[in-house]
Amino acid sequence: PASLEVREEGNNKYVFALVKQKGRPTPEVLAEALPKLVADIKFEKSMRWNDSGVSFSRPIRWYVTLLGEVVIPFEYAGVVSGDTSRGLRPYDSPEVKITSADKYFDIIREAGILLDKEERKAAIVAQVNEAAHLVGGEAIIEDGLLNEVTNLIEMPTAVMGGFNEEFLALPRDVLISVMKKHQRYFPVQSAALSGTSRQASAVEARLLPHFIAIRNGDDIGIDTVREGNEHVLGARFADANFFVREDVKLKLEEYRPKLSSLTFHTKLGSMLDKSDRMLKLGAEVGAMLGYKDATLVKNYARAVYLAKADLATQMVTEMTSLQGIIGGEYALRSGESKEVAAAIAEQYQAVPQTKEGLVVALTDRLDSLVGMFGAGLAPTGAKDPFGLRRAAIGIVQPLIEHDADFDLALAVKLSANTQPIEVNAEAQEKILDFIKGRLAVALKDSGYKHDVVEAVLAQQSANPAASAQAVKQLSAWTSREDWSTILPGYARCVRITRDQKESFKVNEKILVEAEEKVLFKAIQESANRQPTTVNEFLEIVVKLVPSINAFFDKVLVMAEDKKVKENRLGLLQSIASLSTGIADPSHLEGF
Repeated sequence: PASLEVREEGNNKYVFALVKQKGRPTPEVLAEALPKLVADIKFEKSMRWNDSGVSFSRPIRWYVTLLGEVVIPFEYAGVVSGDTSRGLRPYDSPEVKITSADKYFDIIREAGILLDKEERKAAIVAQVNEAAHLVGGEAIIEDGLLNEVTNLIEMPTAVMGGFNEEFLALPRDVLISVMKKHQRYFPVQSAALSGTSRQASAVEARLLPHFIAIRNGDDIGIDTVREGNEHVLGARFADANFFVREDVKLKLEEYRPKLSSLTFHTKLGSMLDKSDRMLKLGAEVGAMLGYKDATLVKNYARAVYLAKADLATQMVTEMTSLQGIIGGEYALRSGESKEVAAAIAEQYQAVPQTKEGLVVALTDRLDSLVGMFGAGLAPTGAKDPFGLRRAAIGIVQPLIEHDADFDLALAVKLSANTQPIEVNAEAQEKILDFIKGRLAVALKDSGYKHDVVEAVLAQQSANPAASAQAVKQLSAWTSREDWSTILPGYARCVRITRDQKESFKVNEKILVEAEEKVLFKAIQESANRQPTTVNEFLEIVVKLVPSINAFFDKVLVMAEDKKVKENRLGLLQSIASLSTGIADPSHLEGF
């Protein structure tokens, strides 16, 4: 304490501690920091490969560690740093000496490697499009696959391949899934029709018996590479053809009883148990969404009933990524309506497009979320083995996109009642807090300021669509030029009353000062009912601000007379309570 010193900053005094840290040469600091940096890179799956015991995604073979032309010396995982990298494996990984840090990119490029990710991506897109054009088609390039291929390749070279046209009889999604997820190929479809929108043409486009693979290296021996890829893909398509042919021998409904042999979770029963719970909850979810049309109710009830049946099929057992999609395909082949098939097919989409699909998706995700939390399996830290964060987002986003009024607190309670284990009030509250956290992330990622999001979610996080509307409205208000006069006026009413444990009724006869009488009259005229939206709430506040300011300028709220004081507090409480159920402005910047 004796080494601390007091300094004046403005009108205040602060205690300062002066800490002196002697500088060290940069190479020395880096040599100490770099091994820790490598050790801090974590992977979902790691391996050990030598006596060092270090765990990493793959064996570490070399480090290039340069500051200018100087090698930063360190050892980690049994490997010593240096100035030598290695080239492409097809060329026996030749040594590539890096003479200085600033020449790294150029030297690596001369070795045939495109180091910049965006440059590799652009090269892949150009080559894929050019190859597709050669067969009169267009490539199906999705961002996820493109990024994955980009990160697997150092020297991209497109390889065009083909497959037997007979396989085109398989469901389109099966073909695409095999090419994309299993082989990382870009499928090719007929070129978009001129004069039509891309969305419309995508529906009309048919797959062509071609694919485009990306090879890591040049075109030497490319025919052998093509033949190898064609052979592997043909074998996979033959398997898929067999699975589909066997699966369609039964109707989709006949697979549902087989779900009893698939475990959802030991504490929560089989997939058939989950399907039965969904059937009960689905009716409640549909009603809560306000879906009353008889045909719509019939369709979503049937879709919920069949939603998980495809999990027992050979096709989904082989390719889990096709769950739901195969269910929709088999539903059509079993004679189900297009609406039912579509709802089954889109249940795993981030945002189902149909009302029936929305019911199925919400029911499924609510059941998983509530059941897993009840079983004590809530995510911890970065670990989320059951994908519950994705399930929560999968509840929030569709409700916002469909602008569907929905009470999550009631939905969680109803789902808890269907579970085979107790999901008590405390667990239900944790579930709602968890969903609230995902909702906050979604709204902030949409570009809304954190204080606006927090203000709204403090009052109505259990209704995502209403929250999104409220955040949008409040964000617009905070951008107004007169916001600096609106918020402070309302804030004065809240700050002086928020510590009061009792609510006071206003007695007009006790009003003494002219300003409090004017404020009372303004409240009577402007706030004759409780507002339900941010716009309604703040439009009332705008009308009251002049009277509020005059009141605080002329009237002593904490009067000596107890009845007068409580009457004035009651007057301000009636203003402070206008935001109840809408937002908590105390979270806003400048409150």
